[in-house]
Amino acid sequence: MEPSEIVTYVFFGLAAFAMVYYIKQLRERNLKAAEVDNAPKIAGEDELGGQALDPEQFAEPDDDALDEMEELLKDAAESQGIEYGED
Repeated sequence: MEPSEIVTYVFFGLAAFAMVYYIKQLRERNLKAAEVDNAPKIAGEDELGGQALDPEQFAEPDDDALDEMEELLKDAAESQGIEYGED
């Protein structure tokens, strides 16, 4: 074997070792991040993102929402054998 071949094999061997080492480190970092991201949430510690675009719209229900609630109450009362009547 010629010295240039030996140098080439040593170079490729070191490059392969460096790639394996880098991939192993990347894998460990990703596993740790996944463990933190998938840990059980404790009430009050997790952050819920987003907000209502127009929170004032929920202050006063519209007629459609009231009619739908009335239907839900009637259905719930009927399923329990209670007579639902409007006052």
